[in-house]
Amino acid sequence: MHIMEGFLPVGHALGWTAASAPFVVLGLRRLGRVTREHPEVKPLVGVAAAFAFAVSALKLPSVAGSSSHPTGTGLGAVTLGPLAMAPVAGAVLLFQALFLAHGGLTTLGANLFALGVAGPGAAWAAHRAARGAGLPGDGAVFLAAALGNLATYGVTAAQLALAFPDPAGGVAGSLGKFAGVFALTQVPLALAEGMFTAFLLRAVGRLGLGDGVLLGPAPALEEARP
Repeated sequence: MHIMEGFLPVGHALGWTAASAPFVVLGLRRLGRVTREHPEVKPLVGVAAAFAFAVSALKLPSVAGSSSHPTGTGLGAVTLGPLAMAPVAGAVLLFQALFLAHGGLTTLGANLFALGVAGPGAAWAAHRAARGAGLPGDGAVFLAAALGNLATYGVTAAQLALAFPDPAGGVAGSLGKFAGVFALTQVPLALAEGMFTAFLLRAVGRLGLGDGVLLGPAPALEEARP
């Protein structure tokens, strides 16, 4: 994740930027509506952004042109909804590219699609399914954050595979190689992120941010759709 500057072919970089842009627009609309109708969640938006920035700024060497780290977007996805995380992740990635040399401007769209669209979407869906199946709140958050992390890296592996197919195995062969290398570091990181996110969400809930919606369903927030 955080594919480095200039690593993707121009066509791929532009394509992922075009794919990510609508989610940023919809996410900005959602954030605007949510914060207008429920101003008590404004601190939660800040917490979600700060958490995503802090943990995704960590870097462990991984596949050439990328790195491994927690993602941090599961927290915002299960409390604010997946769309809200697209502009939040976009701001995080832009700042990291400009000031930390982490990621890049030409790969911003690809990184955003993985970190701000696919990961939060998977985390939100996993959380909803887990809660629907009767899993306790902490367990559902753990599952959501862990699967959101793995989904982010699954998409990054697919992006790299599409850009650099294996000479013998094609895109499928390349995907297997990229995903296999990522898995060495990402599986334990995903489990750790799941546990830490559940712990953080409970701690933040005790502070009263988000009007107490953090540890259970948040129907008021879910109704605030673009």
